[in-house]
Amino acid sequence: MSNSFLFVNARLADPADGRVRDEDLLVVDGVTTARGAAARAHAGAARAVTCDLAGAVLAPGLVDAHVHLREPGQSDKETIATGVAAAVAGGFTSVACMPNTSPAIDEPARLLWVMERAARAGLARVHPVAAITPGLLGERLADLAALAEAGAVAFSDDGRPVMHAGLMRRALEYAKDLGLPVITHAEDLALRGDGVMNEGAASARLGLPGIPAACEVVAVMRDLELAALTGARLHVAHLSAAGSVDALRAAKAKGVRASGETAPHYIALTDEAVGEYDTNAKMNPPLRAASDREAVIRGLADGTIDTIATDHAPHTPYEKQGEFAAAPFGVIGLETALGVVLQHLVVPGRLTLLQALAALTTAPRALLGLPDPLTIGNAADLTAFDPDAHWVVDPASFRSKGRNTPFAGHTLTGRVLGTWVGGRRVFDAAAQAVR
Repeated sequence: MSNSFLFVNARLADPADGRVRDEDLLVVDGVTTARGAAARAHAGAARAVTCDLAGAVLAPGLVDAHVHLREPGQSDKETIATGVAAAVAGGFTSVACMPNTSPAIDEPARLLWVMERAARAGLARVHPVAAITPGLLGERLADLAALAEAGAVAFSDDGRPVMHAGLMRRALEYAKDLGLPVITHAEDLALRGDGVMNEGAASARLGLPGIPAACEVVAVMRDLELAALTGARLHVAHLSAAGSVDALRAAKAKGVRASGETAPHYIALTDEAVGEYDTNAKMNPPLRAASDREAVIRGLADGTIDTIATDHAPHTPYEKQGEFAAAPFGVIGLETALGVVLQHLVVPGRLTLLQALAALTTAPRALLGLPDPLTIGNAADLTAFDPDAHWVVDPASFRSKGRNTPFAGHTLTGRVLGTWVGGRRVFDAAAQAVR
């Protein structure tokens, strides 16, 4: 199959230069080769296949900086193959997978195993995030240098916080020397206790133990202080609380090398979505109050929060069908992220299309050190989508093994039409197939 394309009748959205314009794009042998008039001029010599997008948006491939692919050890929940199939169906050409697998990705051999499995799947690019501590136990540092040499793009104990401040400081210092970011799972376990949802009116009504927003905020503040102390690059995962957004904003104003992400569910939902004990609305950090949701959206709008990442966390239906307190934390998001972002941010005018795409493309690429696909000479990792198409979320149609979405039955805006990785079409909505 050819991986040389001339994209015509496209609305080329380029977050890096802040413009959406009608412009052709030429991809030759998987590489972005020309744009505009030059694209048509050179298409014949390149024997490029014409792809008429009929006015759809063509953008850099989406990048998810926070997913759980569950392998090794938890293939009943997800596999790398099913995870990357879900990714390309959602428009993601690259994903960064977290290390809380069984065993954890805390040794180079395990990291290389993940990369080999991803290469075999041949869909989205997979960039492993390596563990800060062996087994995510928070007792001592893993061999961060060896993990970086093996291909880690960042370090995190995501799923568990590094509770020991001295150990977190050393992790930041080593990561700085290696030129890689630390992604913090900011949570104070003593404050969380046995909480299972946000502490507030909804938890009181349901009689469920709550997790106060302070559980996240104090941990964010600690790690921002450590980032300031060390000069290291800190990325705060899954921001959900107003106080956390305020802390990140203040740290950035002081010049701290910090960035942050939130997830689509914190943009669209509040703790009221738990309803009558719906375990598909149970995640960690939990859905917060309406005021927290508003603060997260404001943080995205003013650039305090850089990135939107899904925190895609599949579980088996059996696990999620238990009682709320016993069900595991986590929801999936790869196949709904773009639709949620457009529906809840772009359609109501809270973010422009380019702002939303920057949070899904430019910012996570900067975090992970990935090249811009729209730059001439770079690999053509691209996504085409109809920003006006409406569709109803049906979990039974997902490529992911997971069905644990809080958006089942929701009407979303924006449908992915095609995804290309290195110029090779890996998802075609018309064919409803990958590869």
